[in-house]
Amino acid sequence: MKKKLKRSSNKMIAGVCAGIAEYLGLDITIVRVVYVLLSIFSAGFPGLIVYLILMFVMPDYYEVM
Repeated sequence: MKKKLKRSSNKMIAGVCAGIAEYLGLDITIVRVVYVLLSIFSAGFPGLIVYLILMFVMPDYYEVM
């Protein structure tokens, strides 16, 4: 079965980090913590912009089913 990158139904904001974690087979908490740390150490804005782009580009969980 081919895996698809999609936003997850396990959402905190838009399900982007959870979708990435499910796609890579990682724990959701680890992906969220890594995202927050990368955002803080990159002055915040690049991480926020990437998250917003992914929120609009990645299909929603319900659209893929």
